[in-house]
This record gives sequence, structure tokens and C-alpha cells, in this order.
Amino acid sequence: MKCVVKMIWDEQARVWYCESDDIPGLFLESPSFDRLIERVREAAPEVLELNRAYTGPARLVFESVRAEMAKIS
Repeated sequence: MKCVVKMIWDEQARVWYCESDDIPGLFLESPSFDRLIERVREAAPEVLELNRAYTGPARLVFESVRAEMAKIS
């Protein structure tokens, strides 16, 4: 099973957060991108099991988006 996890930068809160249509209920945040990936790796199997959505190996595909405002003088 392929699970796409979107990693999004929240410029105001200065944190990365994730969401996934393939893993309902997965919503985590962290100021560090790498730490968020670690947290997703730990939580995704548990959330999938709790949802009874899937059993067996799951391939996590991480997509990241980071947008920032540029100050123009």
C-alpha cells in the first residue's frame, strides 16, 4: 500500500505539519522537517491499525511544500 504524506511549512507558526488522505487522522507537527519524518514513521503504522484501514507493509511517500513571503523594498 502506498501512503502519500504531505509535509507543509506553516510560516506563521514556524513549524512543519503533515496530513494524509491515505492515513485518516494523521496530523503531526514539528519545528524540524527531519524530526517530523521520524514522527510520521512512528505514528503511521499505529494510525493505520487504529483505523483498521490496512494491515501489512505500507510505503510512505513524503511530499513537501514550503512557501515563504519575500520582503521587497
